[in-house]
Amino acid sequence: MGSPSLLRRAWIVKLSGSLAEWSPLVDWLKLLARHAADRPIIIVPGGGPFGHAVRNVQDVWRLDDPIAHRMALLAMEQYGLLLQGVCPSLRPAADLAALQANAREGRVSVWLPTRMALDRLMPADDWDAGADSLAAWLAAELGVERLVLVKSSAACPCGATDAAAMAEEGIVDAAFPAWAAHFRGEIWCVGRERLEQMDTALAANAGPGCALRTRHQAAAASAIGVSKSMTSGSIL
Repeated sequence: MGSPSLLRRAWIVKLSGSLAEWSPLVDWLKLLARHAADRPIIIVPGGGPFGHAVRNVQDVWRLDDPIAHRMALLAMEQYGLLLQGVCPSLRPAADLAALQANAREGRVSVWLPTRMALDRLMPADDWDAGADSLAAWLAAELGVERLVLVKSSAACPCGATDAAAMAEEGIVDAAFPAWAAHFRGEIWCVGRERLEQMDTALAANAGPGCALRTRHQAAAASAIGVSKSMTSGSIL
């Protein structure tokens, strides 16, 4: 179970930083911990109040974006450690070996992104690529089944099914559509109030909330449509 194929069964769940001061957050963490025995689950934490602090300090000191971005990675780690503090059964994971070990033990991994992002590939050195983009990058790197974005809106916030539209509306970071296009698995968006829907989806190994189309998926769907059109034309 320690092989990379184990992680390919994983769900990556990106938890919005805006949930940091929302008391039902603990219910989400307990839910994920309960399902981790059935499939690997990796939490990608947002920046939360720690990320806001980085932005404020950057404004005060006029820090360069690359410096602020590295600080933002550490802000994600602080939020991740907060999540573990709230739900001690979660396990931090800063590298592939830790992700695999946690999966073997049926534990939820809380990804601490700095080491992997800096050692392997950092999506960008500016604020266009935030935790959403890092979640998409990790999903593509590991080749997981699903990426689920848990957002703070009471209803499913996307309403649409297009990653680019979500970026335009500010629901995900600006670089997310480009990084999501590298991911071949499913991407779903669910509002924070949909805990029961997430529970059902995990139990059934089905997607919760709204399924998002990426540029890659849109191109594939277009190609299928063209192929069908050509086939039907030849029959006629």
